[in-house]
Amino acid sequence: MIKILGITLLKNKPAYIALTAIYGIGVSISKNILKHLNINPVIKIKNLTNIDIDNIKKYINYLLNQKDFLKFEDDLRQQTLINIKRLIFIKSYRGFRHLKNLPVRGQRTKTNSRTARKNILKINI
Repeated sequence: MIKILGITLLKNKPAYIALTAIYGIGVSISKNILKHLNINPVIKIKNLTNIDIDNIKKYINYLLNQKDFLKFEDDLRQQTLINIKRLIFIKSYRGFRHLKNLPVRGQRTKTNSRTARKNILKINI
């Protein structure tokens, strides 16, 4: 079992896809991390050596310690929550949509987003 930042990585996935389980790391960032460490991105996590895993952990911790570079997991989640609270506090349109749990980015609500509106059709059996 491999844990990075408290997240368990799936063993049967390729390395570049398994790293995307960490909040804030997408496919392109994971490929850049593996390229920087000279690790084949297609290799499965279970086939990585302990040295490779330690190098990945050290490099991600190095990226976290860089100021204004990248944020992962708790820092990024906290930042997004602060941004949403700020929008609600200044009473912007987007903040109002967040407050009401409605789509924020202009999607239609007449036919879509039934789950967001909590208006799921009830089937009588």
